[in-house]
This record gives sequence, C-alpha cells and structure tokens, in this order.
Amino acid sequence: MTTTVADLLLARLREWGVEQVFGYPGDGINGILGAFSRADDQPRFIQARHEEMSAFQAVGYAKFSGRPGVCLATSGPGAIHLLNGLYDAKLDHVPVVAIVGQTNRSAMGGAYQQEVDLLSLFKDVASDYVQVVTVPEQLPNVLDRAFRVAMTRRAPTAVIVPNDVQELDYTPPPHAFKMVPSSLGISWPRVDPDDEALQRAAAILNSGSRVAILVGQGARGAADEIAEVADLLGAGVAKALLGKDVLSDELPWVTGSIGLLGTRPSYELMRGCDTLLTVGSSFPYSQFLPEPGQARGVQVDIDGTLIGMRYPYEVNLVGDATATMRALVPLLERKPDRGWQEQVCRNVADWWEAMDAEAHVAADPVNPMRIFHEFSKAAPEDVILAADSGSAANWYARQVRMRGRMRGSLSGTLATMGPAVPYAVGAKFAHPDRPAVAFEGDGAMQMNGLAELLTIGRYWQEWADPRLVVAVLHNNDLNQVTWELRAMGGTPRFVESQALPDTSYADFARGCGLGAVSVTDPEDLAGAWEAAFAADRPFLLDVHCDPDVPPIPPHATLEQMTATARALIKGDTSRWGVMKEGLKIKAQELLS
Repeated sequence: MTTTVADLLLARLREWGVEQVFGYPGDGINGILGAFSRADDQPRFIQARHEEMSAFQAVGYAKFSGRPGVCLATSGPGAIHLLNGLYDAKLDHVPVVAIVGQTNRSAMGGAYQQEVDLLSLFKDVASDYVQVVTVPEQLPNVLDRAFRVAMTRRAPTAVIVPNDVQELDYTPPPHAFKMVPSSLGISWPRVDPDDEALQRAAAILNSGSRVAILVGQGARGAADEIAEVADLLGAGVAKALLGKDVLSDELPWVTGSIGLLGTRPSYELMRGCDTLLTVGSSFPYSQFLPEPGQARGVQVDIDGTLIGMRYPYEVNLVGDATATMRALVPLLERKPDRGWQEQVCRNVADWWEAMDAEAHVAADPVNPMRIFHEFSKAAPEDVILAADSGSAANWYARQVRMRGRMRGSLSGTLATMGPAVPYAVGAKFAHPDRPAVAFEGDGAMQMNGLAELLTIGRYWQEWADPRLVVAVLHNNDLNQVTWELRAMGGTPRFVESQALPDTSYADFARGCGLGAVSVTDPEDLAGAWEAAFAADRPFLLDVHCDPDVPPIPPHATLEQMTATARALIKGDTSRWGVMKEGLKIKAQELLS
C-alpha cells in the first residue's frame, strides 16, 4: 500500500509520542484528514469548535503535561485563527507544534482562493522555526526539527504542508547531495551552574538579613529545594502568577502572588527585603520588585536570554532550578535570627484572615470572592485549574489556596480572553484521570466558552475521571475592563461597551448533556461545589455575581483611587453599589 506524505506525517507524530492532535478540518488539509482515516484516528483528532480553541487546547495540554502540544488547521483562515493561541504559547514559553495546510504549489502566487503568505504570517509567532514542506523528502527533517526546536526553545513552531504535497507518495531522502536525513528523539542534559558563581551567590544570600525569594513557572519541580533554601535563609517566598502552583499556600512563609493581582504580604515582602533571590521567573512588572539599590540580587534561570533583565542582580546564574538550588544548599548558612520570617508568617496569616472576611462580605447577590473561597475548601488535592483573563484572574490569584498536587495556569503574559475552557480540555487529555476546573468570566464565556461546552459534551465519556467543572462569574459586565476604566482612566462605566446580554449558562450546559446549577445565594456555594465534584459528568456553576465588588489591589495608589472616585462622581451607573461594596471590602482588609 502506497504511503503518502500525510501518512508519513501521522506516523512520525506517533513516533514522537503524540497521542492527540487538536484541530479543525478544511479542504487545505484534506490529505492529512484522509491519512487520519487510514490510520484509525491515531493519533486522535480532537475537534474543537474553532481553530483558536484548538491552539489553546494544545497550549493547555503542553502546560499541564510538559510535552509538546500539537494543533492542526487548514490553509488561509484556519491558519490565521491559530495565531492568538500560538502567541499565548510564545509569550508563556510553551512548546506547541502547529501543522497547517496551504493551497497547491501550482496555485501559489496566483491570488488563489484562501492563499495567504503563511511564512510571513507565522514569521513572528513561530520565529524560532517555521518551514514549508515542498517535496516529500523534506518532511522528516522539517517535522523533527519543529519538535526539537519547540521543546528546546519552549516556543511554538509551524510546519506548512501544501495540499498537493500531502497527497504525494512519500519517498525518503536518499544518501545524496543536498538531502537532509533526520532522526527521532532528544535527550536533555542537566544544566549545572558555575561553581564560582554559586560561591558569589551564596555570599550575597548569606550576608542578607531580610531575604525574599520570587519563584516562577521555571521553578516547578524544585519545591523541596526551594523550601530548604527558604528555611536556611529565614526567607519569605512570593510567586509569579504562572508559578502559583510551584509551592503550596499551606506553607506559612509563602506570601502568594505578586504584582497587580498580587497579595499584600507579597507587596510587603518586596518593600521590606534587603536581598532578592529570583528562581525561574521573568516576571515583567519591575515596579513590584524592590527599589533599585534596596536589595542585593541573585537570579537563577535555565534560559540565559531571559536572565538579568528585570532587576540589577549581582549574580545571574544559568542553570536548572532544581540542580542549582540543590547546589546552593551546602553553601548557605542557617540564619539564627528568625524575626524576618516570623513577621512574614504573621503577614501571611493576617492576609488569609482578611481574604476569609472579604469573601463573606454581603453582596448582591453573590460576592465573587466567595466562589473561590469555597472552591479552596472543597477542591480535590489533585485538581487542575485554568483561570481566564479578567476578574476571574484577580480572585484566582488572591483567593485560591494551592495545596497537594494542585496545578494551575492562565494566559500569563498575553493575558488573552478565552483560554480557560480550552485549557481545561487540554488538561483533561493530558491527565484524563484528574479533575479539572475552569474559572470563567461571563465575557470570556460568551466569547468562546459556550461553544467549547459542546466539545466537552462530545469527549467527556472517554476520560477516566469525567469531572470538568466550569465556574462562570455571571455579572453581565466586562468587569475587569470596567474597573480599569475607572481606576486607570478616571472614566465612568460605558454601558454600551461593558454590558453583556443576559443568558442562562446553566441551561446551555444542560443542553450539551452536562450537569449544571444556578447559584444566587452565597450560602448555596459550598453545596454547589460539593455537587460538582461528586457529579458523574462535567458540571457548570452559573453563579450570579455582584459586579460592584471591587478588585482593590492591596497596594492601590492614591492616584488610582482618586481616578476611580472621579469616575464615579462623573456619573458611573453603578456608583452607589461600588462605593458601598468598596467600603465594606476595604474595611475587612484594614481590620485584619
């Protein structure tokens, strides 16, 4: 039986260990679709409702599995639709391989239907590697390099296969001039830090009396080593949002998230420290780090291109986080004075008391913080979380307490709307035996979450653990932007841009064959989460929230608060509700 280029492509994917391809069909990839049929759907073709969702699913799969995600789209509009998800992968340093179709080679340059210059289109998002397969002999090398570059650079890559090439008989590259043979697999070295640099780093850390540690997603897997370093140095540890699951929030010296969505103890940690150790994070908002000159700094990152650019660190160590922390431990002196860490622990305890109190502030009808507070009490210790951009990210950052083997992520650097539900779908294909939760604002839910409930309805019965819970913050407002208008622009809420059409998300979920419940009473939330985690199928919580509950940062500036006040005075339609809820929330924080 003749093997086509498309047949060889799928065989090569299987050899790379790819178990599913997230995609959407189109005639520009008909040759590949035919190969799926001949291969008995191995790897599995997972059909989303839109190519952008396929890319997000590949990103979610990669984030939660540690393996490359693969997405597939047709030529022209299908390829274009992938871009947002691929940029999400690029900015959060996630390995994704995109395979896209193209019009026949004979039609290229002829202004043909759906002809787009795909090399130019993908030149930025897949800047590490994008290539067109023009002859069958190219395919193994191009595909293998796409995988190796994606994994090595932790970035998206793109392979473009014209439709007519897909259907050509495959012939391997001969042992001849200008042919490029290829091989499978890659083995990783252990990247150990320089001994002399380790000594200098240890000297800085030993000399400090108030040490702060900042960890990001690059520190995942080094939790035990970081805990040992924190114990020796008497340090507090803050977490960049993409590193929220690196350390358990049950550790008393873990201050939680840092930045605009961060916690008060993380803000205080950075304001008071005299030494900063950053591990596996390129956290971009330097205004939340210590003032220049306030603290001596050491940074550890496996990527030398991302090191030393956020703070004037004295030592920039390129190395694996686990190996570097392990090598540092014997060089560190245990600090006898524990006063700094004890103060950090008190700040953390006060913060969680404040978060408990704020979550229980009465609202109309439900305080959105209460959703996340009750989740933290009910969540299985192996749950995988995806939070969408917007107000859901605020409360995920501050209210969710990570523990056990919980994993979590969101669109960290791109901060795009809409990835939470497809992230959760990707997570379920990465770990079908673990529960998953997506926290969604109703804006993101209307943008694409509703459609992806159909995808969940199609595939959930294949998962060993059927639980995938979607929690919708139903407030009929694009709430995060509303608050940004008030706080950053001094602009009252513009109803025409911010108001959302009302609908029942619970009814839609039931129509997809999923479990669902509407919640309008905060006292019903605990039972709703219990029902969701006990359900025999995916479940949606349609929680009617108060849009006037303000996401007040613990470090809100006078200018921001003044701008918000001016916006309300100008005639914001929700001014009285905002003022009432804001005063109640801030009072709870100040009382803690």
